[in-house]
Amino acid sequence: MKLLALDTSTELCSAAVWLDGAMIAREASRQRGHSELILPMIEDLLREAGVGLAQLDAIAFGRGPGAFTGVRLAAGVAQGLAFALDLPLMPISDLRALAAQALLQAGAPRRALICQDARMDEVYWGCFERPCDAVCALGPEAVAAPGKVALPSAWDGAAVSGAGSGFAAYGPLLAAVARQLTSVLPELRPRAREIALLAAADGLASAIPAEQAQPVYLRDDVARPASSN
Repeated sequence: MKLLALDTSTELCSAAVWLDGAMIAREASRQRGHSELILPMIEDLLREAGVGLAQLDAIAFGRGPGAFTGVRLAAGVAQGLAFALDLPLMPISDLRALAAQALLQAGAPRRALICQDARMDEVYWGCFERPCDAVCALGPEAVAAPGKVALPSAWDGAAVSGAGSGFAAYGPLLAAVARQLTSVLPELRPRAREIALLAAADGLASAIPAEQAQPVYLRDDVARPASSN
């Protein structure tokens, strides 16, 4: 399988090319201006990989949740390329991609709590497991106040890692749940590298037509905080 993957959901702008198990990736950290970075980054990667867009089987992208403009940009770029080349898309959760990064750390436990800063005194969060080689969500992803984040009862007594910018942004408010974690990696951000890895593992059966791909914001109104649940 030959895939292009991209992500612009946070300050980390990244792209990756997966070629039948081999991968090359590029990334750059910038608070804004991802629209100026992502297409040249993709062009450089494809040139380095020696593959053309028309030779790809699909395009994977970080479908959110994340920064509104960043998630929209990733979806728009992926759809534009896919429509031009008649390629299917593989939307990958940014929380799941971050979980894959945390769970693939050396010596990491097989469970991870992901908390990304959602601004407006909220976090995007979800619980993920790696029962074997797959990375699976345990329940739905959500946006909520940090104090509403909780580990599932099924994880009582289990080793769990935490990752994401939410732990840095709302450390005191997440302290209660953080005390239940074996480690916390607040510096990790979603990357195209793990998006490509997950898309390849999911297989082309999970690909969808470009017109069906939608960004996921979790908030119905991005201008105001949603009520916590």
